[in-house]
Amino acid sequence: MRLNDLILFAVVFGSMGAAVMFPVAGEAFQPFLLYFMMLLLFLSFLRIDFRAFLDTSPSSLFRLAVMTAVKLLILPAALYYLSLAIIPEYAIPVLLLSGISTGVVAPFIATLVAADVAGVLRMVVATSLVVPFSLPSLVKVLAGAEIRIPLTTMVELLAVVVFVPITAVVILRRCLPSALQVLAERQFPVSLVLFAMINLGVFSKYSSFFFNHPGSILLSIALAYVLSAIYFITGVLMTPGLNLNERVAAGVSLALMNNVLVIVFSSRFFGPLSPTLAAMYMFPFFTMIVPVKLIASRMQQK
Repeated sequence: MRLNDLILFAVVFGSMGAAVMFPVAGEAFQPFLLYFMMLLLFLSFLRIDFRAFLDTSPSSLFRLAVMTAVKLLILPAALYYLSLAIIPEYAIPVLLLSGISTGVVAPFIATLVAADVAGVLRMVVATSLVVPFSLPSLVKVLAGAEIRIPLTTMVELLAVVVFVPITAVVILRRCLPSALQVLAERQFPVSLVLFAMINLGVFSKYSSFFFNHPGSILLSIALAYVLSAIYFITGVLMTPGLNLNERVAAGVSLALMNNVLVIVFSSRFFGPLSPTLAAMYMFPFFTMIVPVKLIASRMQQK
């Protein structure tokens, strides 16, 4: 794990702990969570080429469509019903986490595990464009009886949070590329501040819940690791005829998602378990690099 990853870990979980222990400190950030999230996505999208999914063959586009459907629809629905049967209180948190877009740092992780970076990049672009419509629809269809949130409200929120940063990056890339370069050089420290403010704002609302239910954190961590294994293995198993680096890329694309977006989105509409599970996914998000490398090495030997 790199130094930056350790710093990110410290900031993410330190700010969560501070929000729970001193909730008053986070109350000032609560009205601005959506704006913090849009800024964070804007910074993350600076290094993403949105033309990536166009520069590919028809067969690759078909595979991309299938992978996107599995990532945003099929796998989330299957895991929702499985959770409903085993741990029903986590069914919606699992649905939200599973149905979000591939994380914008996934291409970087793909380089560390010798995966097909171009394939992961295409998944980032495709799922980011589709998720504002797919996730609210999935939640409404599968869990509509349990929630009273209008579908249009969820769609509008996700569309604004995702499309405004994308549009801003595309426009600035054409008009002020030098400004984007300056921002990209300062991306990490600014992102750390945004991570901290998001966590302070979100988890300060649930301080009393964590004091009354400390076991939910441990259960969320365990569940996050189980889910990460399911995501990665699903990606590898559904691509049997491809090269090793493409199969690993499929696993990475399913296992590394935009969990911070889930934290903000779910805290607005759902209870404390959804943002907690999404936050605890930070553990497998970064620690899965070593086991993925080992799995890829064993697959290569076979």
